[in-house]
Amino acid sequence: MTERLLDEMVNEGGPVDLVQADAKPLPTLVTSELLGLPETDRAQFGHHVEILFSLSSSGEEMQQSMTILGGMLHTLIAAARKNPGLDILGSLTVETDLNDEELLGITIVLLIAGLETTANMLALGTYALLRHPEQLAALRADWSLIDDAVEELLRYLSVVQIGPIRVAAEDFVFEAQPIREGEVVMVSLPAANRDPLGFEDPDTFDIRRGTTRHVAFGTGPHQCMGHHLARLELAIGYKSLLRRFPRLELAVPTEEISTWEMMVTYGVAELPVRW
Repeated sequence: MTERLLDEMVNEGGPVDLVQADAKPLPTLVTSELLGLPETDRAQFGHHVEILFSLSSSGEEMQQSMTILGGMLHTLIAAARKNPGLDILGSLTVETDLNDEELLGITIVLLIAGLETTANMLALGTYALLRHPEQLAALRADWSLIDDAVEELLRYLSVVQIGPIRVAAEDFVFEAQPIREGEVVMVSLPAANRDPLGFEDPDTFDIRRGTTRHVAFGTGPHQCMGHHLARLELAIGYKSLLRRFPRLELAVPTEEISTWEMMVTYGVAELPVRW
């Protein structure tokens, strides 16, 4: 899938917006294949996921998108029950006794988690590497560092800006701050991943840091179930792109690169590149 997207970039010729040409299509293709989403519906799925991730969306817009997604996925679940394929949804209908509502919940989580987060990491991670040429040069000189580079990008960028959200089960005190039963507590993953108690010189981007102790995917029983897939997509995505285009560079000044400010996940709105 990655090589096909890069072939299309070559055929189109630069400069191109890497977000639209590669970073968004790749996780869309992967997630669609895993869930068995019809090709004709993939753009619509992506549109509604964007609305759900946007902090600018009204409650009415979010409810409407959730309703539309729910209807589309109910249709997909019914089709999977009638003629199960080899995708995740087909497997769940055959190998479990989950009801339609449970399948809907799982499918929505996989759909939402598999698109925006990985897409933003692919584009923003490429931007970070281009902004740190010495790190990019080190990676190009030794591709065995690709997995370490992925871990450091996950830590350094921490694209999930909001959450996890929890509710206190009982009264307790944390760092002299009283928390009452029933109060909402939101954990900052970016703050945790830049904590000097956990990482030496945490504001420095260093692909040789060699740590997987970050919490970009959460931790414990609520750790992202798709972290293995996300890591694989990122490693293949970065390595394929950077090897195919050894002279990849920004096509506009850095001050013209705009970032998402009102989204659950952080990223770049566009990333014009040339090679």
